[in-house]
Amino acid sequence: MTRELAIGPDFPALVIAEIGVNHDGSVARAMELLRCAKKAGADAAKLQLFRADRLMHPSGGFADYQKKNVADDSARQMLRRYELSDAAVKKIAAEADKLEIWLLATPFSPGDLKLVEELDLPAIKIASPDLVNKPLLKQAAALGRPLLLSTGAADLEEIDRTVVWMVQWEAPFALMHCVSAYPTPSAEAHLNWIGELRARYGIPVGFSDHTCEIVSGALAVAAGAKMIEKHLTYDRSASGPDHAASLDGKQFAKYVAGIRQAEVMLGGPKDGKRVLPIEQDVRRVSRQSLVAARAIAAGKKIVAKDVTVQRPGTGVPAADVDEMIGRTAKREIAAGKMFSWDMVK
Repeated sequence: MTRELAIGPDFPALVIAEIGVNHDGSVARAMELLRCAKKAGADAAKLQLFRADRLMHPSGGFADYQKKNVADDSARQMLRRYELSDAAVKKIAAEADKLEIWLLATPFSPGDLKLVEELDLPAIKIASPDLVNKPLLKQAAALGRPLLLSTGAADLEEIDRTVVWMVQWEAPFALMHCVSAYPTPSAEAHLNWIGELRARYGIPVGFSDHTCEIVSGALAVAAGAKMIEKHLTYDRSASGPDHAASLDGKQFAKYVAGIRQAEVMLGGPKDGKRVLPIEQDVRRVSRQSLVAARAIAAGKKIVAKDVTVQRPGTGVPAADVDEMIGRTAKREIAAGKMFSWDMVK
């Protein structure tokens, strides 16, 4: 990619298609999802980098949502099926470069960072469980790439501590609001936390979306998100841990379109409140002006009963009524006459 990955208030929201493990361990399927992400309008696609035996202790088990969607006897066994070799990831990265879509990755162990560095990936996504994984975070920060830190299942004290680490290490970073439930019920999305995190830390905040709603990305952007991450699948009914909380290609395209429409409707980052050109006609005909409620003789001081208001807003504005009352008529003003400042002194 020749373009620089940019995140912030002056840029459109970065839309990340999370391929994750929805490739089912197949390079061909990963390539298919990469092309699907590009076609749907995603800016970036993301893989998960791990080695099952390095990541998972033999005592590790399944989360409840995984139990419903996998048939493996152990969590380690499940993860082994979703591993991608370094060679496979390099093939996918080469395809992403051809497609001109950024490839990002989530490393789960310090050993996974070597491939991130070798491929010179533009940013590193840190999964929610690793927001508190200081060894991984410190080595990831040392690579000097932007870190996108998911905050699922973390409290503010934990986020505060990690933010302090990032500042100490002088690491460029952003936070991703996330709810660690797969799928996340709409009533548990808590999109208001996007604004809370942005106000608390003064940095860009995104949304790692595990809901099943097409509109959630657009709503997150309206709430201030500058990055949106959403799982992409070839089949939501496929067997595997993440397919059910994902969108298929057609749904993802609608999801991205909604995000872009939300951005259009939000306006620019420094788009201060003002009267728009398209409002001028309505403003002119529907605002109200000061009008003589009765005939006013020349030399008479204008009192409240002399003034009424009527449309259109082409005369002295109704807001200036207090400035009009108490002035003296320079000449006779007929009843129903719209006031102008040259009539009074």
